[in-house]
Amino acid sequence: MYGNDHPVEIEIGIGKGTFLTEQAKARPETNFFGIEWARWFWRYASDRLRRNGCTNARTARVEALFFLTEYVKDASVFVLHVYFPDPWPKARHHKRRLIQEPFMKQVARVLVPGGRLQIVTDHQEYFEQIDQVVRASPLQIVEYNKPGSAAEGEFVGTNFERKYRREGRPFYAIAAVKS
Repeated sequence: MYGNDHPVEIEIGIGKGTFLTEQAKARPETNFFGIEWARWFWRYASDRLRRNGCTNARTARVEALFFLTEYVKDASVFVLHVYFPDPWPKARHHKRRLIQEPFMKQVARVLVPGGRLQIVTDHQEYFEQIDQVVRASPLQIVEYNKPGSAAEGEFVGTNFERKYRREGRPFYAIAAVKS
């Protein structure tokens, strides 16, 4: 797909592509893949990558768990980024949340040994669930690494983070590695 053997990082929920574009520009020795379900965001992010000449990045408009299950090889991903996933705050919608046991099984399968999962959210109740699910998985909890594209005082440097910071929302982060 990329014509090289560089490491692959996947971002789930690329939004407008701010994080993905900045990472692809800063790290040409890494291949990036962005997944987005919302058509408008996917088109915007894909065009942003094109305009910035990010030939080391690809995108797909697809449901994330399906994509991981059907298209990602075992032990092929170095980092999986999940920033500000939809919290589906109503109790009847919790079953739609991404970070659940079936997702974590796929994460453990697709990450290379030593591969990393990074998650940031602004939703405390969802974070409490994420924390439990990640801790119950075979991954080991480690310190969250702030990406180099994040500005001073930022966790990630996405449009959502910047918007939520202006609103005064707190952020919650967790990271884990496959041993």
